[in-house]
Amino acid sequence: MKKDRILDVAEILFAEKGYEGTSVRDIAQQADVNIAMISYYFGSKEKLLSALIAARAENSTLQLEELGRNSSMDSWTKLDTMVEFYVDRFFNKHHFHNIMSRQIIQEKELQDQINEIKVKNLEILRRIIMEGIDRKVFRQVDVELTVLTMIGAISQATMSRLLFSYIFHLDPQMEDRAYFQHIAPRVKKHLKSLLRAHLDIKTQVQ
Repeated sequence: MKKDRILDVAEILFAEKGYEGTSVRDIAQQADVNIAMISYYFGSKEKLLSALIAARAENSTLQLEELGRNSSMDSWTKLDTMVEFYVDRFFNKHHFHNIMSRQIIQEKELQDQINEIKVKNLEILRRIIMEGIDRKVFRQVDVELTVLTMIGAISQATMSRLLFSYIFHLDPQMEDRAYFQHIAPRVKKHLKSLLRAHLDIKTQVQ
């Protein structure tokens, strides 16, 4: 479908060249459509990015909300599932998360839309950790900074690929899939171990 093709191409170009550095003409050429087609579906470059953000973020939010509501999981399983979800999501959708992490978008409405999505998803993660604290499974911690520490580590692993390649002695030119297959399991294992050490009620200082 042409509309989906436009969104896919725009996602890659916005991530690689930035929102300001990408023109509607660039998107049209890469998507092999005329500019009028982009105008027909989206109206403007700003509305195109807004549609892209909404489409990509909706599924993530729904899955996180479902995880948060799941009463059959214990707190540790929810935590591990949360780590698995975010690492997979960031790595598999790295173009989109590069867009979400950029601070060069000038339009206030787009900034507000991005921040609203981030805050909503982080609130779900905060509630999952608070649930563990209320159940006396997790110890009292700075919940907001705990969530941001997890997200920050995953974000750095996906966005600072060249640096991570040097640190882990990987070929900087290796394909995305090969890099992610090497790094993702290591990030998951580290974060699960880190969060368990940080949150375990047995480490609560008396």
